[in-house]
Amino acid sequence: MKPFQLILLLAAFLGFSSVAIGAFAAHGLKGHLTEQAMAWLQTGVQYQMAHSLVILVLSFALKMWPNWSHLKYSAYGFVLGILLFSGSLYFMAITHNKALALLTPIGGLSLLVAWAILFVAAWRGHLQKD
Repeated sequence: MKPFQLILLLAAFLGFSSVAIGAFAAHGLKGHLTEQAMAWLQTGVQYQMAHSLVILVLSFALKMWPNWSHLKYSAYGFVLGILLFSGSLYFMAITHNKALALLTPIGGLSLLVAWAILFVAAWRGHLQKD
């Protein structure tokens, strides 16, 4: 499987699961969770969906510019960030256990690094002649 195909599959899975988690939280968990837990779920879903869309765009960019390996690394950084950031928020909201709370800022840092890598990819791509 080519990198752009894997990244496209990841974007599709993460986007799908974002909608599913958001719907389940809004309809299945409403009234069963505290306001804080619902806020964690909403934040996790928002970040997951926004970055899933970025990963989707990166899959197409990587198809167009397969030599821009930074695009691939950026996409994987976004995936890691979603798993750590949103995943830890989901865990805390559903279990009421804050054992994974330290993963949330690490996930946020991963998202920031992924954005920085994307910046580098764009800058280097600007300097290259295709």
